[in-house]
Amino acid sequence: MTGAAGSAAGKPGTAPRRRKLLERLAGLDDGAIIRTAFFAMLAGTAAVLYVDFGELNLAKASTGLPGQPIVPQFDPFAPRLAPGPAVTTDRALLDAPLMVSLEPGGVLALTGTLDLGAAERVQEEIAARGEYVKTVSLNSPGGSVGDALAIGAMLRKSGFATSVEKGALCASSCPLMLAGGVTRLASAEAAIGVHQIYAAETTQTLGTLKPTAATAMADAQRTTAEITRYLNDMGIDPGLWLHALETPPGELYFLKPNELKTLRLVTGLI
Repeated sequence: MTGAAGSAAGKPGTAPRRRKLLERLAGLDDGAIIRTAFFAMLAGTAAVLYVDFGELNLAKASTGLPGQPIVPQFDPFAPRLAPGPAVTTDRALLDAPLMVSLEPGGVLALTGTLDLGAAERVQEEIAARGEYVKTVSLNSPGGSVGDALAIGAMLRKSGFATSVEKGALCASSCPLMLAGGVTRLASAEAAIGVHQIYAAETTQTLGTLKPTAATAMADAQRTTAEITRYLNDMGIDPGLWLHALETPPGELYFLKPNELKTLRLVTGLI
């Protein structure tokens, strides 16, 4: 007791300040006290939200991708179901961001993952050398839906044909690019397939996608409607996307040659 009293007494002005604070609080009405408490809680909540928002932005910046609806890439080298047609393309090429290259014979080759911004690179190539392009050859495991739709519309506007060769992969969102061709050819032995959309926060390598929690369902439905309209505009049977809706993201529904023709995804088989 003596030690505590001596400690308090050893701090000049502590007791007077405490009495003044108590006197002020006693002079406040109940409404003022409640308002003060409310604003204190509001300030605390704002601080927490600010920290959480900053951490969220930091996490998104570290992945280089915003959370947006995509058709996740499909890994043909480690499928959850029985493998489809053989894919002979080197895995490193499929994992890499979409490469755009003009090859002999007027073939514009689009090879690799549809990363955000891929459509801009395709547009730049078409603007620079589009007069030489006759056919766009596709070999992609999928990726950004927005870029796939933009590229497909771009190819249709330019009047290009699209094709998928034997040993190539056109999975996930890649068939949306295939649909953009005025004429659309595919090998009967090409691996062409679809699966579900979801929103993703991170995509470093194939098979590492994680869905967001808050808006994945609404975004996926909105994007599915956009895809359905796009397929209809391109003259493709929208029933193609029913196979996607029924197939989990880690799997792939491989389209059989007769389905490719029935759904009008191709105009002819190589």
